[in-house]
Formats: sequence, structure tokens, C-alpha cells
Amino acid sequence: MKTRLSAAGATLLALLVTVLAFGQPAHAAAGFSVADGRLYDANGAEFIMRGVNHAHTWYPQQTSSFADVKALGANTVRVVLSSGDRWTRNTGADVANVISLCKANRLICVLEVHDTTGYGEQSGAITLARAVDYWLSLADVLSGQERYVIVNIGNEPYGNQNYASWATDNADAIKRLRAGGLTHTIMVDAPNWGQDWSFTMRDNAASVFAADPARNTVFSIHMYGVFDTAVEISDYLGRFRAAGLPIVVGEFGFNHSDGNPDEDAILAYSQANGIGWLGWSWSGNGGGVEYLDLATNFNPASLTDWGQRLFNGVNGIRETAREASVFGGTPPPTTPPPTTPPPTTPPPTTTPPPNGGCTATYTVTNQWQGGFQGEVRVTAGARAITGWTAGWTFANGQRVTQSWNVALTSSGITVTARNTDYNGRLAAGASASFGFLGSWTGANSPPVVSCTAS
Repeated sequence: MKTRLSAAGATLLALLVTVLAFGQPAHAAAGFSVADGRLYDANGAEFIMRGVNHAHTWYPQQTSSFADVKALGANTVRVVLSSGDRWTRNTGADVANVISLCKANRLICVLEVHDTTGYGEQSGAITLARAVDYWLSLADVLSGQERYVIVNIGNEPYGNQNYASWATDNADAIKRLRAGGLTHTIMVDAPNWGQDWSFTMRDNAASVFAADPARNTVFSIHMYGVFDTAVEISDYLGRFRAAGLPIVVGEFGFNHSDGNPDEDAILAYSQANGIGWLGWSWSGNGGGVEYLDLATNFNPASLTDWGQRLFNGVNGIRETAREASVFGGTPPPTTPPPTTPPPTTPPPTTTPPPNGGCTATYTVTNQWQGGFQGEVRVTAGARAITGWTAGWTFANGQRVTQSWNVALTSSGITVTARNTDYNGRLAAGASASFGFLGSWTGANSPPVVSCTAS
């Protein structure tokens, strides 16, 4: 994590190519695998990262941090390592110990080399090729750990300059790792200090994915000041989802020197769409971004406001994290059950199917006192459509407060939702969905939704 610059006002582009689709793994695999844009563990169970970053290479003595973040509910930890080019090298013995700490605490380990940060702009930063050299030197340590370890080639390769070779360099790096015997799921970071304001990763992700002989690559976006609105967040992540490409938010914060990221939108959209995330960072930040510490002085009993939000807030770790099935089952929740039963979730409602055109299904996917999260799925009828408009009127005075993957307007209790430029064209029988957050008082009965196709 370094200082990011503001986003360029570039016109959003559509993804250039689609990705070969794969079905969900039907049987146990040697390690993690990717299918249909989602991550599955070695048992074939979908795994969604909910965790934090830990600056191990600068604080190697803080080994209790693994147990601490687990006790707070995390299922993953992204561990900062060094190849020795900019900071003290993490040896094979040290990396083996990190992996053992993750396994002992039933955490999935994402291991990353930090020395690549800001290559082409940051003095001393190394190439992805140099990071691959480091990983290959650890091949004996990593071998056999595919069920528990994901290899993040290099942190934030490329700053805001000289990043045109991002796709070629990542493709070459992945091929070298595979040729060197690494069968782990590989994670690749975006350029532009991880924030991809140039859309270089977004528009070239499909070609990098296709370059992996194992088709087992996950993309990681870092969300700081560039992602300060819900529209930017949902559009970026939504394009990966629509293309069937696996995406995680590998870093994000609640504030930053380059702007104020919308952490609530990141958490809500990720929860609604099954996208993993890893908050930056457990503790030990310096250089003016100390406010990004989740815990004060590595003390789990002294969470900062950011730590309270990430671990204990709505759509946070305690509420949404599920342990990887390779650890033999999910332990009891770390928070006590509520003393009063939660509100029941209303069943979905569907409009009657028209002759052609489209139908729309409204579902409350999550609900809490005073608020809820909803999803509407639009399905084309017997003929392909080029666009759609869904609409409904709330019966109990509910209000939509935030939405994604849709152009949504409200007038009182009446809501109109139109497709975006990337999810309006649907083949016969195909579907697209959008999500939203809303408020309610007293009752939250689902409305009947109409759908008109164009």
C-alpha cells in the first residue's frame, strides 16, 4: 500500500474478450481452483475471502497476529513478504513458518511479494520477473500447500507510469510459475498502485487469464481514493462478474491521502455478489497513513474505528466470513446469538411471464432492523432483448438508498431501474441482476415488479 494518485477521467470501455467458462469442480482438487469467475477450495466448496493484510516482513516478531485476526472472525490473511531486494528477505524457513501459523489458525494464506510496489515509478521497485525468481526459489516450501496457500505474484506492480506491459509481464510470469511446477491459484495485482484507474487490468484480464495453462488465476484490485463512489465500485467489479473473471478486493481502506473510498459500498456490493476482500491492514502503518491500522499496536482488544467497522460492522468479517471447508467444518460463530429473533426475509416475488419481453424477480437477500439488501433479476423471454426497464412501487414506504449494476431512480415510493450499457443485451432466457440497499420501517413486504424490454 502506497500513496495513490487520483483517477483519470477516461471513458469506461467494455471488456475486450469473453472468457472460456468452466463448471464448478465436481470433485476434490489438489488445491484451490477457479470456475465461472469464482474461487473454490480443494473440496470443491466456494470460498469467499474475508480477511486482512498483515505486514509480516516489517514485523516478523508479531506472530500472534494470525491467532488474533482469526479470533475476530477472519478466514484469510494476506501476508506481506520481501524478496530481499528492498527489505530483509523472508527466507524459506520463515515462509514455511508463516504457512504453518495460517494452518494452525485455520486461515487461508495469500502470500505476496511487496518489492514490486510501484515499479516504473518507485525507486528500487523490482520487476514481476524478479518476483517470480523469488517464488521459484521457494518451490520446495510451497509444494504440497496448494490447499492452504494462494500466491500473489507481486504487490501493486507499476505505478502511474510505464505500465503498458502489465498484461504481457503478468502472462509471462504466470507461465514461468507453471513451468516451474507451481500449481497454486495465482493472484495478480492491478497497475497504477493497484487501483487500475487506466483500466489496464480490467481490459486485459481475459487475455492474462487465458495465458494461464491451468486457468487458475484471480485478479486483485486495490480500492482507495480512486473508488470513492458506489457507481465506480459496482461498475468495476460488475464488469469482471459479467465476464466470468474472478476478482477480489485485495486491499482497501476507509480513508486515504488520495481521497475517501466508499468502504460501505465495497462491503455491500461484495457481499451481494460473492466477491472476496482483504482490508488494509492489521497494524503497523506509518508514513502518514497510521489511520489505516485496524488494531492499535497489534492489540486485538484495541480496535480502531476502522477495525470496528471492518470486523464488527454491517457486511463485515464477523457477519459474513465463512471458514474454508478444508479445515474440516465451520466452528461456532464468535458472536452470541441475538436475544430476539431477526426479522424474517420475505420470499421473492416474480412478475407473470409476458409473451416475449422480460420478467423480473425481486428478492430480499439480507435484512436487519431498519435496513435491507435487495436483488432484482431480469430474465429475457422467448426472444433476445437489447435493453430492459424494471419498476415497482413499495407498499410500506421503503426507500432505496444505494444501488449497483443499474441506472436507478426513485420518486417517493416508486422506483424505476434501467439496464447499464453492459447488461442490457440478453439472449432468450438469459438473465442479468442488480442490487440495492434500502431502508424500511414497520414492514418490508416485497412489491410486484414489472419489466419492459426493448
